[in-house]
Amino acid sequence: GRFFEAHDVTGTFVLHDEVAATTSRYNEARAATPLIPASTFKVFNSMAALDAGAVRDIDDVIRWDGTVRGNAAWDQDQRMRDAFQRSTVWFYQELARRIGEPQMRALLEREGYGNADTGGGIDQFWLSGELRISADEQVDFLRRLRARQLGFSPRAMDAVTELLVMEQGADSRGAWVLRGKTGWARPGGPQVGWLVGWLE
Repeated sequence: GRFFEAHDVTGTFVLHDEVAATTSRYNEARAATPLIPASTFKVFNSMAALDAGAVRDIDDVIRWDGTVRGNAAWDQDQRMRDAFQRSTVWFYQELARRIGEPQMRALLEREGYGNADTGGGIDQFWLSGELRISADEQVDFLRRLRARQLGFSPRAMDAVTELLVMEQGADSRGAWVLRGKTGWARPGGPQVGWLVGWLE
């Protein structure tokens, strides 16, 4: 809480310990509040795209359309591997268009991802549209991904687990890997920032 207070922001933190089978929360009301997922949706979108054949694998290239978006890392051809790390919006918008709204909605409903609402457009619903998910729901979704309990193919879940690596190393306690995805949205109200993931 002191970190949120120091920066004068409203926030929540949810930590589930798989070993102890306990969940700790700071600001429980906020943890249960559905918010727009922004780029954390790339976790879901990547698996959906791989299973739908929108791309063949995480090294398949989608050509840049030439539109200058003011971000040099975005303004070039992209592989999913790069686009996930760079949080390249146009790449994931193209994936969503290739998947299509009916299939995307069906996948969201199958996995129980937030409110599963694709309102606002197939390439906008997680950025400025109607999709909402709470921090508690994000944790549940990631727990199911880590346990391979989602309906996506093992290949897709393995690929996205690889993409999620943010940091890794070793210390006196042994080796560790931090997997995660950030997100940032300005949905016409207060800005919403996310970091979701897990530590092994």
